Amino acid sequence: MGTLRAMERDLASAWSGGRRVERVAYLVGAVLFAAGVVHFGVFLVDGGPWEGPVSWRKPVTFGVSFGVTVATVAWVVSRVRMGERVRVVALGLLVVASVVEVGLISVQAWRGVPSHFNFESGVDSTISMALAAGGAMIVVSAVVLLVAAFRRGAVEAAGMRVAVRAGLVLFFCALAVGAAMIARGSIAVRGGDPQLAYTTAGGLKPAHAMAMHAVLVLPVLAWVLGFARWPEIARLRVVQLALVGYAVPTVVVGVESAVGIPPSAAPVLADVVAVLGFALLALAGVLAVWGVARFPRRDI
Repeated sequence: MGTLRAMERDLASAWSGGRRVERVAYLVGAVLFAAGVVHFGVFLVDGGPWEGPVSWRKPVTFGVSFGVTVATVAWVVSRVRMGERVRVVALGLLVVASVVEVGLISVQAWRGVPSHFNFESGVDSTISMALAAGGAMIVVSAVVLLVAAFRRGAVEAAGMRVAVRAGLVLFFCALAVGAAMIARGSIAVRGGDPQLAYTTAGGLKPAHAMAMHAVLVLPVLAWVLGFARWPEIARLRVVQLALVGYAVPTVVVGVESAVGIPPSAAPVLADVVAVLGFALLALAGVLAVWGVARFPRRDI
């Protein structure tokens, strides 16, 4: 119980002791997440297709995903030493761009028209370009945070340092895949085949989604391990195990997406490798929980 209370206090201090820009990010993340949940309620009432360029799925998934991502990144970088002006600019870009993305995608869902690759009218073209600009802002934010995290002494604990750096690298990879989705779709639209745009861009979604949330999973694992009475090298090894476990299926899904193989049609060998990766990630999680339960820190 003492460890659980210590965890609760540490999470609460992220708000009470957080910087203003971090608290803004937490609030915005909560609002975006709630917007996704509300749109899921609209879907349950209104019905309609879940997939496709015009559906309630997009405001739901974008709201929830951006909400989690904004709050997660703010929490992760609160553990990174960097200039306060750099922190404010990087998180500010992420927050503003996330609001733009979720807001405009929601507007287009309510209008009953596609949000991406839609140049049917002046309004639609403006929204599509604004969404692309928002994505570019998020990429700039990720680059700034990534550079800051790789500076010497940016993160003190070895396990958290590996988790933060690897999480931000994979986050940047997810954004790069997202940029490739936009580029491929835009080329198809300009070529006169809007349906091909959604098909080709959508084929990269598994890779984009898989890489996106490593910035949550790995640092949270390192944070949990911080409550175990283990030497730093032991905590580092568990984080490294989790990193391998997360990276392996991410690479598998990425290769499948690049060559156009949907996860449901993946070769058996690819599935086996991905499952082994997930097993390593699960093992790391079990070790972390066991370490905290069996060997809790005595100074909390």
